[in-house]
Amino acid sequence: MTSTVSAYTDKIKEMSMLSLICSCFYTQPHPNSLYQYGDLEVKGLNKRASGQSFEVILKDPDQSGDKSQPQPLPSPPRREASLEELQRRLEAAEDRRKCQEALLLKQLAEKREHEQEVLQKAREENNIFSKKTEEKLTQKMEVNQENREAHLNALKQRLREKAIHAAEVRRNKELQADLSG
Repeated sequence: MTSTVSAYTDKIKEMSMLSLICSCFYTQPHPNSLYQYGDLEVKGLNKRASGQSFEVILKDPDQSGDKSQPQPLPSPPRREASLEELQRRLEAAEDRRKCQEALLLKQLAEKREHEQEVLQKAREENNIFSKKTEEKLTQKMEVNQENREAHLNALKQRLREKAIHAAEVRRNKELQADLSG
């Protein structure tokens, strides 16, 4: 009993004087304090300077008693499938599976064929590159060989010219030695 009295005194301390007087005259709650939206009920609790708090209550659909909402339609009765119907369905499923498998095999074959084409093209390009590189290398080697031979021939020619000049110088010295001596 003392807890009830203390709860009431705490409640009275929280309420404003105007609310206390109004609650004495009007025992019914204010119509704005309760809102109902279908199976949702909103109650305004206590209004303070910092704001207002609300209590939201969700009603159980079974307890609402609201018959205005349409009930879900019952599913049509399931008929028993005959052996022929089951066999036909199994055959259709097998056909679909085979069709999907054939489609998958076709896609894999096309992919494999494309990979082979790409590999063949890469081999051809590699062969062409190898041939061109070999031709360039052969041509370079030929040019180097020709340049080397030309250089060696030039050196031999200069050596011959030096030998001829040395022979002339010796003959001239001999002639001078014969004339002077």
